[in-house]
Amino acid sequence: MSRTLLDEHDLVLFDLDGTVYRGSELVPGALEAIRQVKHDRAAVRYVTNNASKPDHEVAGHLRGLGLPAASDEVSTSAQAAAGMLSEALPGGSRVLVVGSPALAAEVEHVGLRPVREYAQQPDAVVQGHSTETAWWNLAEACLAIRGGAAWVASNTDRTLPTERGELPGNGAMVAALQAATGRSPAVAGKPERPLLDRAVASAAASAPLMVGDRLDTDIAGGVRTGIPTLLVLTGVSTAQELLSADTSMRPDHVAADLGALHLPGAESRIQENSAWQVTVEDDRLRLSGSGDPLAALRALCAVWWAAGGGSPVLQPEDADAEQVLEKLNIR
Repeated sequence: MSRTLLDEHDLVLFDLDGTVYRGSELVPGALEAIRQVKHDRAAVRYVTNNASKPDHEVAGHLRGLGLPAASDEVSTSAQAAAGMLSEALPGGSRVLVVGSPALAAEVEHVGLRPVREYAQQPDAVVQGHSTETAWWNLAEACLAIRGGAAWVASNTDRTLPTERGELPGNGAMVAALQAATGRSPAVAGKPERPLLDRAVASAAASAPLMVGDRLDTDIAGGVRTGIPTLLVLTGVSTAQELLSADTSMRPDHVAADLGALHLPGAESRIQENSAWQVTVEDDRLRLSGSGDPLAALRALCAVWWAAGGGSPVLQPEDADAEQVLEKLNIR
C-alpha cells in the first residue's frame, strides 16, 4: 500500500477555525480524519490564532464535538504572546491586556502582572481577540502604546470564520490601534513563527505538517517556519487566491478537506499531471483535459508558479476545462 501523506510526518499541526470547525459546527470530514490520525499514533497539536479561550476550554470544546483532544495538545496564540512578553520583560512587569480573561491568565502564568488601565502604568500591551473588546479598551491601549509601551498582538487575522460567516477578527482591532498610534505590534500567531515554533517544540517533532484553510496565516506561517503545508478548501482561502498566491504563501499540498492526510501524498501535492494539459502562451494560462477539478487546480498552480505567478488570465481550451474552472470559481 502506498505511503499516505500522514506517513511522511510525525506531527500534524491543525488550524482550528475554518479547518476543523466553524464556530460550533465541525467541518465535514474533520471528525473521521482526525480520529484516524490519532489511531495511527501521529502527534497532534491544535494550533489556533484565537486567544479568547484557555487551552483546557479549547480542548473541551473539541471533545464536545467528538474529537480526541487533551489540553497539552492545544497551542494558542495567547500562550505564545505571553511567552514573548516574558522573554522581553522583567518578572512582575505590568501588561495592559486588551482581550479575554484567558489572555490575562496566560500573562499572569508567566510571572507578569495583567492590568486593564493606562493609569496603572503598563510596561507593555498585549492584544487578543475578545467579543467584549470595546472602545475604552482600545483607548487605554492607545495611550499606553503612544506612551512607549511594548506591544504584542496574539494575531492579526482580519476575520474570524463562524457558522454565520466571516466576522471581524483580532486584526481588525489591531488595525484600529495602528491607525491611532502609527505603530505596529510584534505578532505571536501565524504567520509569525512564535506559535508554530512553540507547538513543534512541545511535541519534540522532526517532521511536522501544517494544515490550514488560510493562505495568509496558516500556509504563510508554515512557509516562514520551514514546515511543509497542506491547504484545505474548507474555510477562507479560495482556489482563485491560491492560483494567484505569491511565494510567501504557496502550500505544498492542496485538498478539499482533511481526508487528504490518509491518501498518498502525491495525490494532493501541487504538481503537473497527465489528465490536464496546462501551458502559458501569450500571457494566458491555457487549460485542457478532463478529470478531477482539484487535480486541474494543482496542475494550474504548478505551471503558473513556475512561470513566475501573479494574477493569470485563464483560457479554457475545451468544454471540460470550462466546466472545471466554473466549479473552482476561477476566472
